[in-house]
Amino acid sequence: MFRNQYDSDTTTWSPQGRLFQVEYAMEAVKQGAATVGLKSADYAVLAALCRTSKDTDTLQRKIMPVDGHVGMSIAGLTADARLVCQYMRTECMAYRHSYDTEFPIRRLVANLGNKLQATTQRYDRRPYGVGMLVAGYDEQGPHIFQVMPTANVLNCKAMAIGSRSQSARTYLERNMESFAGCDKDELICHAIQAIRGSLGHDDTENLTINVAIVGKDLPFKMFTDAENQYYLNIVKALDPPLEAEQDALSEGGMSDDDMMDHGPSGSGVPTSDATDINTNASTGGNDAR
Repeated sequence: MFRNQYDSDTTTWSPQGRLFQVEYAMEAVKQGAATVGLKSADYAVLAALCRTSKDTDTLQRKIMPVDGHVGMSIAGLTADARLVCQYMRTECMAYRHSYDTEFPIRRLVANLGNKLQATTQRYDRRPYGVGMLVAGYDEQGPHIFQVMPTANVLNCKAMAIGSRSQSARTYLERNMESFAGCDKDELICHAIQAIRGSLGHDDTENLTINVAIVGKDLPFKMFTDAENQYYLNIVKALDPPLEAEQDALSEGGMSDDDMMDHGPSGSGVPTSDATDINTNASTGGNDAR
């Protein structure tokens, strides 16, 4: 009712203990195009939906390379994502210049979480309105990290964020046990199969699926349009996805609001295979409208 009195900056708390600026940033993520990340024993794959503009016939890609061993896919504001990506590229270059080796993925995303955390504590900043899935490969193997505007950083086996991503998460949860033994082609097909579940009733002619992969003896690579179409045709030739089942929440599954719920008014936690990176978050509830 009195929201406009408390949403001018990130240091003003509402009487309910909420930070509306942080909630607005989370809402931008929930309304962005869906993206999926998953990993096997040797590879990490990113898949993202990209929409083609009918007016300009241009494609805004949602996957960004960071370094030879790491890249990210985004859901939310692309302008904010470019700033974050430039920061990560600078960090990787500086580390390579100093130590003549690749930046460890875990340390990179921890530094990124600290950078995002600062924007939730200063009145002259605003939270970055973008969620990221960071895929990389280092001495510890492949990694998929989820990084949100709240500065929460989670190490995941598989994750999907963005608009209608619950369908993709349902698919990932049902098939997660099989990902570890997948080869490169099988993992890519799983990623595309999951992302197709978030299409809903959208006009598929104006949607493009982009895929990127990184892994053992394989630097981060964004697929060309021909390669994307090749794997998409393979997936279409397989058994049709269980669209009706994907639309329904699996037993014990989480909705988009539950997955984004990191504030004092809730206790939802995304499915992950490891503990959080040691980063703190200042955030509100999940009712961002």
